[in-house]
Amino acid sequence: MSSSILSVLTAAAAAGDAPPAWMQFLPLVAMIAIFWFLIIRPQMRRQKEHQAKVSGLKKGDQVLTGGGLLAKVVKVDEHYAELELGPNMRVKALKSTIADVVPPAGTAPAND
Repeated sequence: MSSSILSVLTAAAAAGDAPPAWMQFLPLVAMIAIFWFLIIRPQMRRQKEHQAKVSGLKKGDQVLTGGGLLAKVVKVDEHYAELELGPNMRVKALKSTIADVVPPAGTAPAND
């Protein structure tokens, strides 16, 4: 009795159509696409914006360094920027370590 049920179940399992092989990779492709659009693309966009800010540095800009120091740009070179931290206190910094260009204090915030 049990062997006849077993043979029927085996025949039913063999008769069932298996999904195509590409369907098994579809969840993996979907995860990669989600990862690309939610993580990699926005990070690349921010990196391009930062690079544009740093390449557009000019004398007189106020910048924020990677260490959290606010400074005024005195001289800009190809790879370096000379920054004035205070009266008669100048440092030379790599342009890539500049975190942000701070807008002038006279402008009003966008939400006011």
